[in-house]
Amino acid sequence: MTPDTHMAGAARATGYDPATFRPLTFHDAVPRFTDGTDTPRAYLERCLEVIAAREPVVRAWVTLNEAGAREAADAATARYRAGRALSSIDGMPVGIKDMLQTKDMPTEQGTPLFKGAQTKMDSASVLALRQAGAVIIGKTVTTELGMSHPGPTTNPFNPDHTPGGSSSGSAAVIGAGMVPAALGTQVVGSIIRPAGFCANTAIKPSFGAIHRGERLAFSQSHIGVHAGDLTDMWRVLYEMGVRSGGDPGQPGLFGEAAPRPAARPGRLIVMESEGWAETDATTAGAFDRVLGGLRDAGVTILRRGDNPLIENFERAISDSLAICRDVCGYELRWTLENLVERFPTGLSESMMSRLGLARSMTLQDYRLVLMQREAARRAFEAIAPLADGLISLSSVGPAPALENKAKDSGVTHTTGLPAYNAATSVLGSPAITLPLLSVSGMPVGVQVIGQLHTDAALAGLARWVVDSVKPVVA
Repeated sequence: MTPDTHMAGAARATGYDPATFRPLTFHDAVPRFTDGTDTPRAYLERCLEVIAAREPVVRAWVTLNEAGAREAADAATARYRAGRALSSIDGMPVGIKDMLQTKDMPTEQGTPLFKGAQTKMDSASVLALRQAGAVIIGKTVTTELGMSHPGPTTNPFNPDHTPGGSSSGSAAVIGAGMVPAALGTQVVGSIIRPAGFCANTAIKPSFGAIHRGERLAFSQSHIGVHAGDLTDMWRVLYEMGVRSGGDPGQPGLFGEAAPRPAARPGRLIVMESEGWAETDATTAGAFDRVLGGLRDAGVTILRRGDNPLIENFERAISDSLAICRDVCGYELRWTLENLVERFPTGLSESMMSRLGLARSMTLQDYRLVLMQREAARRAFEAIAPLADGLISLSSVGPAPALENKAKDSGVTHTTGLPAYNAATSVLGSPAITLPLLSVSGMPVGVQVIGQLHTDAALAGLARWVVDSVKPVVA
């Protein structure tokens, strides 16, 4: 796609049609940087034009560092001219979720309590991106402290709907064609669900695959990538992983610099989780058509009634939302207690309800929920020999309206119910969402899921699915 074509399609929200939507990508521009017909600086300026056109409605950015981005893009331009690009993402404009530290911009974490807060440090993932030559263009909106209370961002395909959360801005900047990639974080459903709502291709990698920096305080938080396609997604993930390494004590990301070629799975297990009972009929029917396309392509589809190990797995993950609620609440409690002491009325009603739940938990309660989580992981490992991966929806339907008061397990989920996401966060497994459905004119993702540390192979499986299954419009 030419830059002019991208600009023409990115200026307004028109609903989602997978046949005509073309996300912004970076890898296809790199040959033009090499031969001198384009430059990273010119690419950045096109991104800034789209941001200027769409940001007044989408409202996805907390902070933009245009001067710093231009300086970094100019440096990348000089490296390409000299034939010394630092990496496959040298010169790529990237947005950073505002839960992650950046030395040159505030880290406000979606709350006015941290307005203008400067740590003057880069998170491990951000530093790795800079070392790879990426252009850090700005900080993207997140929900309050990365939990449920929403920020101002709207869905790029319909401004009356949520972009999802908590990586709301990171998902929206991809859907709006503002940048080719952005970082997100997930503790429950914060990468995969908003990515599906905004027609992203995105990965929540294996737990600990990318060094989480200051996010190490949460025992199931992940750092992942929102992108316009699988190639850019994988390259950003790899270039981060090879530089930052994994979390302390974790082996980091496995895989090669180049994305794996398409690999057809022989068998896939449908993961129903807690989401299937909540899924609307139109979305469920569209997903069934995707499964039909997979069967037509020679893939055997297994469901919970086909094997007792799958049924056992489904039962083991059937309380994943509650597991996430309790694990997150207990681990977040001390941060919230300190904030309440400093700012007695500064937290949202949603956050105060989380604090109330956390205060009701004992150490024994936390130990019990960790045992539940471990049992789910063992049940997941037991189904590994049965199939090449799992497949499910990324959400129970299209993005809900901005003004909604949905609740589950005592927690408000105004940015969408994470019923298909909590399980993979509990499991720590890699998950990749693909923009395969359009339901009532809005994107809905389909995710493929792998066993721990199979991220590279899962990307190859995802490539085959994208290449082989026609997107469904319902």
